[in-house]
Amino acid sequence: MTAPPTLEVDVAVVGGGSAGMAAYRAAVAAGARTVLIEGGDFGTTCARVGCMPSKLLIAAADAAHAGDTASDFGLPAPAPRAGDALAGVMDRVRRERDRFVGFVLREVEAYPATDKLAGVARFVGDHVLVVTHANGDATRVHAGRIVLATGSVPVVPRELDAVRALCLTTDSLFELPHLPASAAIVGAGVVALELGQALHRLGVRVRLFGRGGRLGVLTDPEVHRQACAVWADALPLECDARAVFHADGGEVRVDYVTRDGSRASERFACVIAAAGRAPRLPAGLETTSWGAAVAAGAWGFDRTTMQVGASPVFVAGDASGEDSLLHEAVDEGRIAGRNAASFPRVRGGERRARLSIAFTHPQMAIVGGGWALAQRAGDVVVGQASFANQGRSRVMLRNRGLLRVYADRAGFFLGAEMFGPDAEHLGHLMAWALQARMRIDQMLSMPFYHPVVEEGLRTALRDARRSARTEA
Repeated sequence: MTAPPTLEVDVAVVGGGSAGMAAYRAAVAAGARTVLIEGGDFGTTCARVGCMPSKLLIAAADAAHAGDTASDFGLPAPAPRAGDALAGVMDRVRRERDRFVGFVLREVEAYPATDKLAGVARFVGDHVLVVTHANGDATRVHAGRIVLATGSVPVVPRELDAVRALCLTTDSLFELPHLPASAAIVGAGVVALELGQALHRLGVRVRLFGRGGRLGVLTDPEVHRQACAVWADALPLECDARAVFHADGGEVRVDYVTRDGSRASERFACVIAAAGRAPRLPAGLETTSWGAAVAAGAWGFDRTTMQVGASPVFVAGDASGEDSLLHEAVDEGRIAGRNAASFPRVRGGERRARLSIAFTHPQMAIVGGGWALAQRAGDVVVGQASFANQGRSRVMLRNRGLLRVYADRAGFFLGAEMFGPDAEHLGHLMAWALQARMRIDQMLSMPFYHPVVEEGLRTALRDARRSARTEA
């Protein structure tokens, strides 16, 4: 279908990912004439280059690690893997990734053709976008309201300028025909740790170079200390690296200072930039009355309504610069789309309890904003449980980690931080309890089977209740 030269709509949604699709559906459901604009491939960051391909790689790494640790359970050790024995890993990652992407694309294909524009959008005024299509044609879109759901791009730090030709990001890593022999990984956040550990377990020689001494998104000092101790033995990692990257003979040479202060140099086949993602913003923001502040990173948007200031512009998903999480992006898109359709009447949308999970081993989970946010409540009661001797964890030889739960003096559960086994499952239980505004005693009245890892949560909750009574 040929794109029209001009288009008049109530709502223009810029970006066809998770947030954009949710915004489009909500605006249409509210009766607004809506167009969905996408400058690249329709679909989601999660399915294409984020959650799903990374978890496929992690699943392969888990399978390899299970064989490598068989002798710890008294089983015969597996035969050594030859270099080409892992050639099918990336093939399966892409094959399954494309399957997940296909589900998303089928939904987009079901939208009316008149509701979609494929092309790069730029602002030429507060209510006017010019969408340039692949064939060079353009459509001028006049929109009463606009939702920016333009997603994000990987951050490539400036210190990698000298090795950009050998630099991969999560947007390109999963297109490799086979795993690299070695990789320097820049970052020590969730993505860097997940990818670094997975590649390490699959036989890739890696070293992670972080900054500031932080791991993942942990803020509780006790949980962070436990995680640092475990990771120091589990993965080649420099948490606060002073590193210089050079291109040398088709390889990456990294000169760095180690944790003990000594100097080292190491060569790698490539470098993987895993230092986070930054909002992708449309061109032409300077032509709008509200764009200068946005371009400077000062969104000034209301997290409950997703409205940018008092303007008819709403933001959702990774473009907001907040949590890059699928469920958050969908919630934000739904709220933004509904309010864009009803503007100037806007209302706050219900947000789910905050939950963040890292699929490392041990896993990490932060509920309710964790320690950093719980401190704002003032006088906080803390309970904790170590997994070193927790029954089911020890049975599975996964008995490492620490859980810390937080409550206020009235006994209401405020959140938690965890580094340990099955954090993805315990995190969900705790997020549900937080959203339901449960007290510690109510949580303890729930069933805990034996033997399960969830008994560690019971231990932490009992400790919090005991602390509250002792300090009262």
